[in-house]
This record gives sequence, C-alpha cells and structure tokens, in this order.
Amino acid sequence: MRKTRTLLLPLAIAAALAACSKKEEATPAAATAEAPAAPAYTLDEAKLPAYNAFHVSDLDAAVDACTDFGGYVNGKWLAANEIPGDRTSWGAFTILAERSVAVQHQLVEQVAALQNPTGIEKIVGDFWATGMDEAKVEAQGIEPLKADLAAIDGLADGAAIAAYLRQAAAKGENVLFGFGAEADFKNSAVNIAYASQGGLGLPDKTYYFDADKADKLQAYQAHVAKVLELSGVAADEAAKQAAEVVKFETRLAKASRSSVELSRDVSLYYNPVTLAEADALTPNFSWSEFFKSQGVAAPEKFSLAMPSFHEEVSKALADTDPAVWKAYLRFHAVDAASPYLADAFVQENYGFYGRTLNGQKEIQPRWKRVLGTIEDDAGEAFGQLYVKVAFPPESKAKMETLVQNLAAALKERIQGLSWMSDETKAKAIAKWETFTPKIGYPDKWRDWSGLQTTRDSYLANVRAAGEFNYKWNLSKIGQPVDKTEWGMTPQTVNAYYNPLQNEIVFPAAILQPPFFDPKADDALNYGGIGAVIGHEMTHGYDDQGSRFGPDGNFIPDPGWWAQKDFDAFKGLSDKLVNQFNQYKVGEQNVDGHLTLGENIADLGGLATAYDALQKATAGQPDPMVDGLPRDQRFFANWATVWRTKYTPENAKVRLATDPHAPAQFRAVGAPSNLPAFAAAFKCEAGKPMARQGDAQVVIW
Repeated sequence: MRKTRTLLLPLAIAAALAACSKKEEATPAAATAEAPAAPAYTLDEAKLPAYNAFHVSDLDAAVDACTDFGGYVNGKWLAANEIPGDRTSWGAFTILAERSVAVQHQLVEQVAALQNPTGIEKIVGDFWATGMDEAKVEAQGIEPLKADLAAIDGLADGAAIAAYLRQAAAKGENVLFGFGAEADFKNSAVNIAYASQGGLGLPDKTYYFDADKADKLQAYQAHVAKVLELSGVAADEAAKQAAEVVKFETRLAKASRSSVELSRDVSLYYNPVTLAEADALTPNFSWSEFFKSQGVAAPEKFSLAMPSFHEEVSKALADTDPAVWKAYLRFHAVDAASPYLADAFVQENYGFYGRTLNGQKEIQPRWKRVLGTIEDDAGEAFGQLYVKVAFPPESKAKMETLVQNLAAALKERIQGLSWMSDETKAKAIAKWETFTPKIGYPDKWRDWSGLQTTRDSYLANVRAAGEFNYKWNLSKIGQPVDKTEWGMTPQTVNAYYNPLQNEIVFPAAILQPPFFDPKADDALNYGGIGAVIGHEMTHGYDDQGSRFGPDGNFIPDPGWWAQKDFDAFKGLSDKLVNQFNQYKVGEQNVDGHLTLGENIADLGGLATAYDALQKATAGQPDPMVDGLPRDQRFFANWATVWRTKYTPENAKVRLATDPHAPAQFRAVGAPSNLPAFAAAFKCEAGKPMARQGDAQVVIW
C-alpha cells in the first residue's frame, strides 16, 4: 500500500495538485481529446465485475424506511457482503473501482503485447513490464537507493541538510512540504507557487498526541525502526533512531494544522509573501535559493501557507542534531520507495499502512499494485486508452442533459430561498452562470512526450515520472491557468468541484451504475448521478466554496454575501453540524465540523436533484417500476450509492481525517431533512427520517 502523498490543496477545494513527490516524464502522446487511432483495443465485458446497481430485491420489508432508511435499502446487502481481504472498505464506489481496475488490466495486457510501442503505450508498457518483473526487483534489493542513502549519510550540518532538501525537491521527492502551482486566490486566471506543510508519516497531527491513537503511534515507531533496519541500520541502532524520528515528527506536528482546520478554512492555504519576507521568516532555509534550485524564476510573491510550520522547520535546521535529520530523511527515502523495492520492503510497507493503520487483511495482488502505480504516475496517459473502450458517446450526451437540468433546478432553488436577500441572490446567480461542467475526459489531453521510461528498473520509472510530473507542474508557475486541465483521471470513480475555476468534473469511471445508466429510468439516474451533480454544484455555495466569487477569486468573509445573509447561512450550517455530531460509529462521534462542506453539498445536491426529477417528468404518469413509485426509487438509489462497509481501523482513520461523513450517515442525513422523502414513504411526524421544526435543516 502506498502512503498518501502530500497535496497542496484538498481536492474538495481545488482540482488535485501535483504532490510534492509526484513525477513526470513522457513519450509522444496525442494532444487532443482523440486517443490514438491504432492499435485498436477490445474489452471482454464478461470478465468484468458485476455492477452494484439498485434492485428492488435489496429492500428489506421488515425494516421501517422511516426509522432506518439505511437498513431498509442496504441492510440485506451489507449483511451478505464482506470486505475483500485486499480492501479496507467495500461498497458502490469500491466495486466500481474494481471494475475500472479490471478494464485497465485487460488494456495493459494488450499494451504489453505490442511490438516496439511508442508514445503512451511505451510508458504504460514499461511501467507494467518492470513492475511485474518481480525477480528483477528482488535481485536489485535496495541497490536503486544506494546513492540517495550515501548522500544522506554525508550530511554534516543544517546548511548541508537544506541543500539536500532542495536537491531532493528538484527531483519531485520533497518529504517536508508540498510545493507547486495553483491559481492565485486573488487572481484565479494566473498560477502562482504554493508551499504547504508536510513531513509527517501519519495521517494527521492528532495521531501524535491523542490518547486514543497512542497504539498507532507506537506501531508507527516500530515501523520506522524496521524500515531503517531493512535499509542497513543495525537493529539496536534502528530502534534508537526510530524514537528520535517520531520525536522529530511530533515537533513538526505541533506546528502543523489539523485535517479539521485545513478542510474548514481554505484561507489557510493563502499567505502571499515576497521572497525577502519568506527568507526573513525562515533564516535557515532560503526560499530564494529554493526557487533557484527548482528552476523557477524568482516570483513577485508566492503563497507560504501555514507559515508557523515552515518557521519550525527553519529552527530545526539550526537546533536539531544532524544525526536526527539523517535518520528522518533516511527513513522517509526508503519508506517512499518501499512499494517498488524487494518483497521485504513491500510487506513492511503494507504491514503498517495497510494492515495496522487501515485494517486491510491482505496485500493486493501485484498486478493491482502495479496498475495503481501507473494511475499515480501516468494516469491521464493511460486514460486516453481507457475512454476508448469504457465510455460510450451516448453516456456523455445524456450526462450533458442531466447537468443542464440540475443547473436549472439549482437556479430556481436559489431564487426561492427565504433566508437570502435579493442582493445576495443576484450574486449567487452570477456565480451559477459561470459554472463549467467537464464530463468523461479532457477535451485536450496532456502531452507526455518527455517522459523517458525503460524496461530496466521499476523504481527508476517511478522516479522518472515523479520528476517529470513535478517539473510539468512547476512550469505552470507564473503562467495563465489552463482551464482544459483535469485534476482526476478518466478512470477515477469520483467527481469534484474546483472553486478557483468554478468547474464541476465527472470522470468517465463514475458514470456507471448505480450512479448512472443511460438505459435506466429517470428516478435512478437523478437519485444517483443527478444528486452527485447537484452535490458538486452546491460545493460552490458550501462553507468554503461560497468564499469564491464567479471568477474564482477568493473574497474574505463575508465575501460577496450581505452580512445578514452570511450570518443566516452560518446559523443554518451550525444546525447541520449539530445533526452530524449526533451520529456515532461505535463509541466515536462523527465530527460535524470536519464534514460540514460535504454535508451541505449532500443536502443541497439531493434537494436539487429531486426538483430536477420532478421537472423532467412533469406530466408523465408514474411508471411504478418493479412496483415502486418514482420518488421511492429516487431516494432508494441515493442510499444505494452510499452502501459501504469499512474495516474498524479504516473507519477510525476516516473519522479523524476525512471531510466526508461515514457513508451510512450520508445515506440518511440529507433525505431526513427533505419533506419530499417523508411524503414518498408516508413517514409520520416524529420518525427519524421525518425531521421537523428546529431539527430540520434547510439551506440550499
């Protein structure tokens, strides 16, 4: 299992940015949305996993939908399905992800069979061949890292360490902080450089301090020791160094912001400073030298996000024993490379990040892990092949109609709000008018004609891609924003909203059952992908998206809102925080503040999708498919989308770090606030799914 790479901004706030360790290099590839015409690829549908679509047989008539809607729709399925050993969760999203991976598996084997491939086929084929050559990887052992470890061993003081950090960053291997291009919050048409916090091996700063996570911190220290030992450090010395590494990371954690803080205050990412101001803040780490070493022209300003973190790093360069720095850097260099090294490294990496931290019972088969590497390092390149076999044109056409219908319904909801003034409504509509939908795959493919891959070394290909991707990202600093770019690959089962471009994006892989089926009835499509479309649009008006104007520029509170409207929105949002604070996973409460943005988007998205369904089917008789009325099928498919099981360990990680509420509460949280749900299922007042009065939350 790979560690999560440090991103600059969360995906909920912006399209996925290049991670500080991401890479890039290429081989000729198409520059338009037309994937290569030859060779032709085929797909054997019979070998793909079945869709997890809604079926009326899923419903449990013994459960009252008005009391336990999740149990009514998903209880039978959850009882009948177990989490596969190589997964930490299982449900609609992960089942579609398995299908996407199965499609990729068929494609990559066809690519690997090509003679003398070029372009993206060569990149994909080289990754696949070297990743699957287990004997060669085993024989190479830790040899591919020897030069890096020797460089770390030679660091004598803070100045040398700072120089090493610059050199590693230039290769896309900066463990300490994220660095890359993103649109300027105040001028979203132009990219500037952002530097963010990083440096921790655990998912969140709370893992270093909270008593209920002490066992994970202890296990992490043992993992650090084992990785150091595998790298050649004697066992006793490795244990001592591991204690120092954890102590050092705890220091960094104290200066870091938590997942809750970062997800609920996007302004933390924007702290524009000059190079002189940055150098004064971190006297032992020269940002002027850093920009020069990365090949980036000295900017007028850049965003030094979370400045207290960088200030602490600077202090550590002066007051921390170089031996501690060397242990820290050695561990992270080996740990990051472990998934691509010999089996002992792979198993240790999985043992901690997969089994201990997330409850994954068994490691994924090698072919899945190699496909995951291709996704991480050359995913959009592979996506050009994926869409040729997995995304029919009729899906895109029908999605465009759905988006138009959802947009019209959202506009009507905004215009009908009782708590918002006409002045603020006019500005909300102005933002609505600039929404840009992206469906399936990019209109213009990224050029990969620079990534040089070979059949010699798996890790070398990973590192080549990392450096290539990093340099490609840096090349955007100071340049106009390319609005054709995507932050997800076509084969990703997800969607996102990017407030800096005011765009909603739906990759091809999510446009399948239970989310979307061009042959399904309207109720299922509006309850599935329709609600997802509404969800992403509503992100433009959630507690963070609402801080960005129609042009994507950030505006400090109350932003484009009248103050009284901003205060009213805050009051309504607080009610939603309170609602989700009451939900529990075992003995642990959901964090309604951490999950607020997603909960607002669920509530607005589902309500908007319901309105769009009514308008799209106005005047039509209710088809009563499978004996169920249209409205019941709409809400049932919404719940089907959220049928998910988690390992207990993974559930704890998500509760601490995930801005999304656990799936079982997303299934019931939004519909319990909608009168349309109570009407559809004839719920009596007082039932859990028929909230009323102060308990009912209505925002968008």
